[in-house]
Amino acid sequence: MRQTPRRRFTSSLLGLALGAPLLARAQSTTEAADFWTLLRQGGNVLLMRHAQTESGIGDPPNFRIGDCSTQRNLNDVGREQSRRVAAAFQRERIVLDEVRSSAWCRCVDTAELAFGRHTVWSPINSFFQQNGRETQTAEVLRALKSFKAPRNLVLVTHQVNISALTGGFVAMGEILLTRPGQMADGRLRVLARQSF
Repeated sequence: MRQTPRRRFTSSLLGLALGAPLLARAQSTTEAADFWTLLRQGGNVLLMRHAQTESGIGDPPNFRIGDCSTQRNLNDVGREQSRRVAAAFQRERIVLDEVRSSAWCRCVDTAELAFGRHTVWSPINSFFQQNGRETQTAEVLRALKSFKAPRNLVLVTHQVNISALTGGFVAMGEILLTRPGQMADGRLRVLARQSF
């Protein structure tokens, strides 16, 4: 959102008077309202990073798709976080036309707990410990060109995939709202975001 000089000055004073955390919370609340408003309009692609997991980076050396015991999985906090997503989408009465997930168990479990369904889509599988960044990202962007409003699509995936698609960072369990027709420098432009 563009700010007028007066609004910028007022924001600065407010930040000095009340402290940066309070100002950040106010901006976050505004962004949350924008998230639900834009989502109700339809035509959105939501990029969700899987919910909170057991500690670690990537997956153990013996990792195998389809065998959750070899992967880094959701912890209790992540399962509860996913349930909060489900409650929020029910409360806001948001219609989701399709939910696609990475094949990794932490993404599948997030999708099931948050949205009650999923279809595994290999272009959004993690490429953190393997090659595929350019080809997978290009495949996702190509597929999204045919995406039409007023549908809403959710992609439950990984940080590396979301960074490649948007150029930004996303926390575990956070959702970025994008629209395929609104690109910036060949990437999806983030219009709003929501944490749970």
